[in-house]
Amino acid sequence: MTTKRILLATDRSPRADAVAAVVADTARGAHATVRLLHVSPPPSAVYDAEGRVVVYADQETESLRSQGLDYLHTLELYFDVPVESVVRFGDPVTEILAEADAFAADLIVVGTAGRSAIGRVLLGSVAERVFAKATVPVMLLRPTADGAT
Repeated sequence: MTTKRILLATDRSPRADAVAAVVADTARGAHATVRLLHVSPPPSAVYDAEGRVVVYADQETESLRSQGLDYLHTLELYFDVPVESVVRFGDPVTEILAEADAFAADLIVVGTAGRSAIGRVLLGSVAERVFAKATVPVMLLRPTADGAT
């Protein structure tokens, strides 16, 4: 199978740069197109101490979308292949899988946080749930504190 469309789901963690660098190398070798994805929780209105709305949900959505795209645009600098950036809102697993379908991804790449076995059991892992539910290959990368993967 030839990988031509790679979806990289990133959580904006400090170690995401290391994952982007690996994906950039993979994409370069495969002459692939990359879509960068960040999923945020759906925003709600922000209230002050007296219960008055100070930021409406639609304003917060646009602010989070803008921040997410700014971050993804910094990751685009790693790539010398076609790259697109998108921000979605909702459950990360659901949104990653939906974006993989919409993009017709041949490969999904997700960085892992490297939690302990107990942490994974108690909290679950987005990466592991994507791996279990995806209909295309999934590459799980666990960057170390020094940026290696």
